Amino acid sequence: MNNKVQSPEQASSASGTSAAGGRGAKARIASLMGPAFVAAIAYVDPGNVAANLSAGATYGYLLLWVLVASNLMAMVVQYLSAKYGLVTGQSLTAGVAAHFGGVGAGEPGEQRAPKKPNRTGRLLYWGQAEIVAAATDIAEIIGGATALHLLFGTPMLLGGVIVGVVSLGLLLFQGGRSQRTFEGVIVAFLVVITVGFLAGLFVTGLSIGEMAGGIIPRFQGAHTVVLAASMLGATVMPHAVYLHSGLVRDRNYDICDDGALRHHLRATRFDVFGALLLAGTVNIGMLCLAAEALPGIPGTDSIEGAHAAVENALGPVVGALFAVGLLASGLASSSVGCYAGDLVMRDLLRIRVPMLARRAITIIPALIVIASGVEPTWALVLSQVVLSIGIPFALVPLVKMTSSPAHMGIWANTAVVRRVAWTICALIIALNVALVALIATGQAA
Repeated sequence: MNNKVQSPEQASSASGTSAAGGRGAKARIASLMGPAFVAAIAYVDPGNVAANLSAGATYGYLLLWVLVASNLMAMVVQYLSAKYGLVTGQSLTAGVAAHFGGVGAGEPGEQRAPKKPNRTGRLLYWGQAEIVAAATDIAEIIGGATALHLLFGTPMLLGGVIVGVVSLGLLLFQGGRSQRTFEGVIVAFLVVITVGFLAGLFVTGLSIGEMAGGIIPRFQGAHTVVLAASMLGATVMPHAVYLHSGLVRDRNYDICDDGALRHHLRATRFDVFGALLLAGTVNIGMLCLAAEALPGIPGTDSIEGAHAAVENALGPVVGALFAVGLLASGLASSSVGCYAGDLVMRDLLRIRVPMLARRAITIIPALIVIASGVEPTWALVLSQVVLSIGIPFALVPLVKMTSSPAHMGIWANTAVVRRVAWTICALIIALNVALVALIATGQAA
């Protein structure tokens, strides 16, 4: 797909031509939804579980505002990513590659505007994106392995291998005619995740007054800043920003004019709002569950300890559902993360690595972490901190390119959207600067 940006006059004409079919087009909105729900899996991965449980069990509802703010930011960010893919017909990483020159968007051999190559810049950008992908995989593999250990007593290392193999199997549905099937499988996993993580709330209930207090932005010491950065990294995830535009591109939408594009953008808004509302509800539910059922209980700073506490407090059925939700989260997010990693390498290096080889390579860091005996939950939280640091590298190009008429034509961000998007970037970067400063001074331990 390669959409052509038109002039306002052409857009007006196209819009009028397609007006007669407007009612029929509205009826097809549901059929256009799906990519946002795949990207939303990144927002309910095992890293979210670790960060949200740690925050809720240790500080109650104190950091609830972080999840609310992060989810609102995520809705803006994911819409811009999908919008970029729809308007330009390319992924965000392909656009970044074209910016560095020498390697650009489109298929190999396609004609591109000449530009002096900046190979070093492109490789450095690819390097940070790969670090983000590795941190993502660590969270997903460890989370899935922990779930298998909780459910069946599977050794962690073997569990990590199983999660890697199953996630590779899910990727067989990726691309081409199987793209819709892949989306359907991921949505099914999302349903399982939702049930698994929210089941306990039917037993514990919610403290509405404390939730209202948790909406007020504040910190309570250096550790809460680390947890906030972890929660932010687990919510607004860099690989999800890269991925969404690629999912839209790989969907091969039939967009013949600006009237059709306007319709697709409208469907995308529904897609993003529905997917992120669901993911945000799951995240908030996890923090509330920890705040209600786990405060003051020893060992709840780990997923295993939290599972044991949930099982003891709420019964074996809720404990089993929690573990099943964690397993579904690990399996689905691992396959989606591998998809994102393949997208990054394909667009920035113009290299296609067989998915089996890529899966084998990216699983190694996670298995090393597991074999080293590092406490799984803390490894998950730290992986989310790495993701948080990587967010600006995805957000700044996204906002810059979606705000550029040269890239987006009449679909470039409005002044209001630009201000909101740059404000989101500034807030995230400020939190990460504070995080790095705390780590450098040893206050984040």
